Amino acid sequence: MLALINRPLDTFRSEHYVLTESGPELLAIPAKVHVADLVDGRVIFRLDEAWTVDGKTFEAGSVVQTELAATKASPGALKPALIWAPGPREALNGIASTRDKLLIGVLDNVQGRAFVYSPAGDGWTREPLKLPQNVSLGFAAADSKSNRAFISVSGFLEPTALWLAEGDTGALRTVKTLPPKFDASGDVVEQFEATSSDGTRIPYFVVQRKDANLDGSTPTLFTAYGGFQISRTPRYLGETGKLWLERGGAFVLANIRGGGEFGPKWHEAGLGVKRQIIYDDFAAVAKDLFARKITSPRRLGIEGGSNGGLLMGVEFTQHPELWTAVVIDVPLLDMIRISKIAAGASWQGEYGDVNADPAVKAFWLKTSPYNNLRKGAAYPEPFIFTTTKDDRVGPQHARKFAARMEEMGLPFLYYENTEGGHGAGADLKQAARTTALTMTYLQEKLMN
Repeated sequence: MLALINRPLDTFRSEHYVLTESGPELLAIPAKVHVADLVDGRVIFRLDEAWTVDGKTFEAGSVVQTELAATKASPGALKPALIWAPGPREALNGIASTRDKLLIGVLDNVQGRAFVYSPAGDGWTREPLKLPQNVSLGFAAADSKSNRAFISVSGFLEPTALWLAEGDTGALRTVKTLPPKFDASGDVVEQFEATSSDGTRIPYFVVQRKDANLDGSTPTLFTAYGGFQISRTPRYLGETGKLWLERGGAFVLANIRGGGEFGPKWHEAGLGVKRQIIYDDFAAVAKDLFARKITSPRRLGIEGGSNGGLLMGVEFTQHPELWTAVVIDVPLLDMIRISKIAAGASWQGEYGDVNADPAVKAFWLKTSPYNNLRKGAAYPEPFIFTTTKDDRVGPQHARKFAARMEEMGLPFLYYENTEGGHGAGADLKQAARTTALTMTYLQEKLMN
């Protein structure tokens, strides 16, 4: 057993203390390295930044171990050893443990993989779990009294399923699957890559009809997130499949920087004043869609919420010519006064501090959507959605943006739900109404 105290420093950094007989002692790890698990007398660490010990560096995104007894005896003098390090197109996607096995989930070019690690002397042996391809994987639960674990499996066209994995044998079986919500028999999932402004390859998924005409005529809904090291991976499309794919539309998910699809470096590439590259990535994917004739500006709509709503706001103001529909959900839009609105001050590790750093303020003055609306510009008519009780980003961002557009005589659609928090509504009925409004807007803009 290892008793720990975690003291958060900001969104991403923490201090860890080990409780010893003489009191708490600081664990000698970098602020973005975290204790993840305990297996067979070994403390497992997840590295969100590089960790150098005795001249040896373990790269960000790796998984390392220390011996439990040594960690408890000398928290300030750890001796880590490598368990797993990411390849050039890999990222850590989860850690779990059973009785005496370590489970590691990996994104391999945004495709889910899972492995069982077994203690062997000072090291480990590794066996892959033979799960489906082109899906997202998550460790739903793991049993500390056996080597069994439940794994959640989901794809764009495959309903979420729960699989039981036997860590001792590697055997797998499906325990339960959600019912399908749409007919996916005529659809196909493909993965492509676009080239961003700095030459970096940006992967993205396209879900469309197998017999889709590659003439730019397909109505296409395009989304991404690009922040907080959150990976956007294949997930069952459900309502989108029923209301969009079945009507002949295509769906696109881009794995732009700011997320965690390729580890901490993918996230850090777009922090603070470097954030423009995230927006360049998104625009590059749109242009690649046009080059492949999957869709065209006339038939392309974009949607995103929260930090993804900020993404939509920036794309709306920077590239209005690329889209005909823009859905801006529960967004951040005024990046100059973000620290004064709701929980905005807590995200300075992601966006920078406009009040303390002149370079950050200068960046957001030229990038913040609210501050860069221009009277007379040829913007598409957006659909802006927020909730009155959103205590995370606050409804002020959406309200101010809509009010500024009204002052400038620019067309827009606005809906504010008086219930619910940072999401589509307080219950399923309200969420269904929000989905209906969004899909109606997209169908009228892109399918008519």
